[in-house]
Amino acid sequence: MRLHRPFRLAAAAALGVGALTLSAPTASAYVAPDGAAACIEGEVHDEAAAARGGSQVRDHRAISDLEQERIRGEVTQRLKAQGTTRKGASAASASVPVYVHVMRDANGVGDVTDAQIADQIEVMNASFAGAKSAEAADTGFSFYLAGTDRYDNTAWHQDRQSTTYRAQTRQGGADALNIWLVDFDYLGVATFPWDYSSDPEIDGIRVQYSSLPGGSATNYNLGETATHEAGHWFGLYHTFQGGCTSTNDEVSDTPAQSSSTTGCPEGADTCSLPGLDPIHNFMDYSYDSCYTMFTEGQSSRASQMWTAYRG
Repeated sequence: MRLHRPFRLAAAAALGVGALTLSAPTASAYVAPDGAAACIEGEVHDEAAAARGGSQVRDHRAISDLEQERIRGEVTQRLKAQGTTRKGASAASASVPVYVHVMRDANGVGDVTDAQIADQIEVMNASFAGAKSAEAADTGFSFYLAGTDRYDNTAWHQDRQSTTYRAQTRQGGADALNIWLVDFDYLGVATFPWDYSSDPEIDGIRVQYSSLPGGSATNYNLGETATHEAGHWFGLYHTFQGGCTSTNDEVSDTPAQSSSTTGCPEGADTCSLPGLDPIHNFMDYSYDSCYTMFTEGQSSRASQMWTAYRG
């Protein structure tokens, strides 16, 4: 259900880079290796850890083989019920309505501007359209701002009572991307599409407000956190899911990598399998300035997941 990219720089630095937690969650978390945070909510956010003032998750919780097998079977069944196949669904596309929920504290902290929100939508459109690299895929998905609301609630701003505030504020159906802008220990947290049927009221992504274009999150303020989290929302895993295995993220054209990336290390090659680490892929943990692409395989997977769960 959730994924995240970590953010509290001071607290994260004190914790250091931890190892992967290889349990069997319903999603994963995206924690930037140098202390910026980000990722998936199917992975279970540790509210107690957050309350202690620091992220206890320094990397994603890998999706277990058993869970991946369950999801593969479920997708096949759903597509069959719709009279299509994975191949038939691989070219699906859509214009996605986006609802942005700005969570401010009692002093107005977190109140991003309308211009920043517009820029964020523009960044996501360019990234999903493959506009940042000649090698990037045009996924066929685009985004438009369907609504913005603002709340003055310090607890919500700090991502406390997250299940409550999401249930009270979420708008639209399975095809609507809800973005909650908060101040927490991660750059972002996302739900996976297969979690919608059981928890529709909390479906969407939570994003560190300072990661929007022009924000104060150093190395992570070009708006690509939302791109990364939206990737999870479409059903994409991290490129380092599974480590140095042929299956890795279940996408054949993203080379395997042993672990998440820090910065933008050109030429990194952490696995003996073919291909360099995909450090420019939006589903790694690279700096925003390093991100340039989704692959054709990721585009196909996103389309299949959209058809199965959101279309």
